[in-house]
Amino acid sequence: MSLRRRLQDEPKTVTSHIGGRFVAAAGKPIDIVDPANEAVVAVLHEADDAEVDRAVSVARNAFENGQWRTATTAQRQAALMAIHDCILENAAELAELESVDTGIPLSQTRGMHVPRAAYNFRFFAETINQSGGDVFTQEQGILSMVTHEPIGVCGLIGPWNMPLGLTAMKIAGALAFGNTCVVKPSELTPLTVARLVELVSGLLPEGVLNLVNGRGHITGAALVSHPRIDMVSFTGGTETGRAILAALAEGIKLPAMELGGKSASIVFADADIDYALNGALLGSFMNNGQMCLAGSRIFVQRAVAEQFIERFAQRTGRMAVGDPLVEETEIGPMINGAQCERMLHYAESGAKQGATLLTGGRLHQASNRGFFAEPTAMLAPDNDLAICREEIFGPFATLQIFDEEDEVIAKANDSDFGLVGYVWTEGLERGLRVSSALRTGTVMVNTPIVRDLRTGFGGYKMSGLGREGAKGSRAMFTEEKATIIARGKRQFPHMGLNG
Repeated sequence: MSLRRRLQDEPKTVTSHIGGRFVAAAGKPIDIVDPANEAVVAVLHEADDAEVDRAVSVARNAFENGQWRTATTAQRQAALMAIHDCILENAAELAELESVDTGIPLSQTRGMHVPRAAYNFRFFAETINQSGGDVFTQEQGILSMVTHEPIGVCGLIGPWNMPLGLTAMKIAGALAFGNTCVVKPSELTPLTVARLVELVSGLLPEGVLNLVNGRGHITGAALVSHPRIDMVSFTGGTETGRAILAALAEGIKLPAMELGGKSASIVFADADIDYALNGALLGSFMNNGQMCLAGSRIFVQRAVAEQFIERFAQRTGRMAVGDPLVEETEIGPMINGAQCERMLHYAESGAKQGATLLTGGRLHQASNRGFFAEPTAMLAPDNDLAICREEIFGPFATLQIFDEEDEVIAKANDSDFGLVGYVWTEGLERGLRVSSALRTGTVMVNTPIVRDLRTGFGGYKMSGLGREGAKGSRAMFTEEKATIIARGKRQFPHMGLNG
């Protein structure tokens, strides 16, 4: 019997996991549905203020007792590598669970989400073995030593669009630098994170990794406002990010925010058009288009615009929409009905504002159940339309035509967001020049969606604060301490202190 069928026959109970064990089911029950068929596959029991307080207290005690905080690098490495191995040993289950939970095609959860989750732990195991501080000497015989110490108890709030891989990134970084954690996945997609915590809890000291579940305004609000949380790392929408920042400001707590995006993908006339077309399609529609770094705002230079746009629309219209567990599926369901309706609303508003519908713009007619929308492409007359400025978070791409390099740079930068930019050109000099001019945290030249964890990932403007990656995560999850040491007796300035 398939995992999906088992969950439909007997929906899983999802509760908090505190101090190494699941707690008794309590709190408001919330149905978790398979977006492909709307069947209930789990019932989440929402953690209230008291349950969140219990999780934070357990994490605080685990941090203060020092077993993990003072563990050697070798001990932390061994634990992180054990988690890496555990994820790969359970890869088939986690991939199917992620597809049932999110609607992302199994080919992507199996090929990207689960391996990425495992790699996060291996990467940080390797990183901490190479991570050091700084030492400075001064002429006055002073030695200044800079070290990085664990920040404490971390509140880690993951997104619904790639819950396993992106939440694992936070957990791996926080644990690598000696912290304890309270994790809250999205209430829309809690299953893989809950299973991950269950699988690895025996690989860590008790209380180091804890899980709470619930909606943002209930469980999330209790977590980010808790006085014994030392920092919060959040990936999600900009509006929620604002609310979290306001709560953290009350306690002068450190935020790390990876928020929205509306990334430009610029296709110059000198690009390899076949290659750029494939990359732009992947950048727009991978993960069902529900990803913050989607390159869904596509600018095409006029000399190649007609052929590129025609082929883009044809390919978009032919994409296989269907059950995410079917191998051939390219686009699965959206996360829920509200997100479907939101995307269709943008297609309608775009048409009213003068955009041309090239393909899509409707619910997928072949699907009687589930939240399926047709992959959509619209040709926009300018950059001022809502479809070009607001994050849609679905399989929806806009195309615009440009003439000159300066013109497209200005349009690409004319956005409230600055997460990622994509440049397609055969000219290395042009690629570097445009990269330098784009106001985004990452620029990808002649490639779609590549993450190098040695580099920082995060955004300019409303796309967030801080960076995730080797140095960025160290800055996020540690406090920097300077220790000043005199290398011998010194003569103090005369203030009547020398007798």
